[in-house]
Amino acid sequence: MTSFTPIQALIGGLLIGSSATLLLWLNGRIAGVTGMITGLLVKPSTAPGWRLLFLIGLIAGTVLYGWLGYSTPLRQGFPLPLLIVAGLLTGYGTAQANGCTSGHGVCGMARFSMRSFVATGTFLVVAIITTYVLRHVAGVAA
Repeated sequence: MTSFTPIQALIGGLLIGSSATLLLWLNGRIAGVTGMITGLLVKPSTAPGWRLLFLIGLIAGTVLYGWLGYSTPLRQGFPLPLLIVAGLLTGYGTAQANGCTSGHGVCGMARFSMRSFVATGTFLVVAIITTYVLRHVAGVAA
C-alpha cells in the first residue's frame, strides 16, 4: 500500500452510507449499483428516473473528486486485457449473486440479510485468492 488515507476513507464511507440510507428512506429502494444498471439497460423498468439520478451522482462524485485535486488513476501495472477480463468476470459474478458489493455489502448486511453475508464473504474470499494468484503466482505488479 503506497498511501494511507483514513480521512478520505471515512468521508467516502459516510457518503456511501448516507446515500444508501437516504435512498431507502426517501424512495424505499435498496442501493445496489448492479440492480440500477440492470433496471436501466437490461430490463428497463417503468421508473428509471431514480436509477439514472443515482448513477449520475456516482459519476458526478468522481468528477468532483478529481476537480478537488485528487487523482483516480487506472490500475498501473495491469495489462488492459486482464482488466477487461476482470470486469467481465465481476459482472458475471454479480449476476450470479443477484447483486454487488454495494447491494450486498453495504445494504444487505446492514439489514442482516444472511444471503448478503454469504455473498459478501464470497466476494472477499475470491478477491483475496485472486490478489494472491495475480501477485505471487502470475507476477503481476501491484
